[in-house]
Amino acid sequence: MARTPSNMLPLGTRAPEFNLLDTVSDQQTSLADLSGEKGTVIMFICNHCPFVVHVNSELVAIANSYSDRGISFIAISSNDVINYPQDGPDHMKVNAKENNYPFPYLYDASQDVAKAYEAACTPDIYLFDAQLKLVYRGQLDDSRPGNGIPLTGRDLRTALDDLLAGQDISSVQKPSIGCNIKWK
Repeated sequence: MARTPSNMLPLGTRAPEFNLLDTVSDQQTSLADLSGEKGTVIMFICNHCPFVVHVNSELVAIANSYSDRGISFIAISSNDVINYPQDGPDHMKVNAKENNYPFPYLYDASQDVAKAYEAACTPDIYLFDAQLKLVYRGQLDDSRPGNGIPLTGRDLRTALDDLLAGQDISSVQKPSIGCNIKWK
């Protein structure tokens, strides 16, 4: 199990646009279509990474808790499906349904979106404000597969709460750790 950290895109960066296939609805969709009124969480995930499998339930819980508060959630998989066929669109659709994803699960076939966001690992999590400026990037919390630390989503939840309260989000942010994105 690789332990690749986030690249930590600079705070204030504008969210790069995209137009990708939503594997759940089988429709093309864009950042403009999906962005939230108060904020947007973009998560680079995949089906097989043990780090993502470990946090799936908390990602769903957080999305369910904040979606009705003006925050949208978008999951993107950018893995090479030739060498990792379990991360292909058909499997993504099944995975989204099995995990009850309340958010679209988009397929980045060209890997251009992952490159634009400087995504490095799964999960790699970004929070953008209402103007689509980056205010948080990094880990969900300190829990990792096998480390015995409870899964709480504390770091992302704190950033979301601060954003919704109009408070400054601490610039002291820990990178996510996970499997590297499987580049072509």
